[in-house]
Amino acid sequence: MQTNGGGAVAFRSRAGRVQARLSESALYEYAVKALARHMRSEEELRRLMQQRSEIGERGEAAIAAVVAKLKEQRYLDDQSYAETYARLRQENEKLGARRVRQGLAQKGLKPELIEQTVDARYGGTNEEALAREHLSRKRIPKPESPKDTARVVRRLVAAGFSTGTIYKVLRQWDVPEEALTAVESMDAEQGEE
Repeated sequence: MQTNGGGAVAFRSRAGRVQARLSESALYEYAVKALARHMRSEEELRRLMQQRSEIGERGEAAIAAVVAKLKEQRYLDDQSYAETYARLRQENEKLGARRVRQGLAQKGLKPELIEQTVDARYGGTNEEALAREHLSRKRIPKPESPKDTARVVRRLVAAGFSTGTIYKVLRQWDVPEEALTAVESMDAEQGEE
């Protein structure tokens, strides 16, 4: 950090350029541009603005004022953000509820909002059908060997599906019983956690 001749505090950007800390009005413009690029949660936007705002109470006050103004103008709404995020992950990426919960938590949303949103979005969803759609979307073929079965299991776990759902999908694919036993043991281990 440096101070320039006028006493304004500056910082180095990732590109190595020296940039001045932003005032409240400049911070507002920065936030609007950041939201124009893509939707963000309040916490994500606060993190971005902290990098550009003044350090200390003045910076925190400026961030709080910008966030309040954005909420008032309905540019920033965590409820709407969570609903859109969950809808897009379910409809486009065919992800399971657990993966969406993790993603929303990483975005800094409150646990109550995450539960409410995911329950509303995935409440009436057939997880098994969604898992099949995910496999189809990713062009994952029926496993031919135990190694392929393990790969399918890892992909579905990473996509947020429960091992019970994975077991049902594999059973309908007539996967050998020894491969299913491995999945059942994973399910038992997850149940203990």
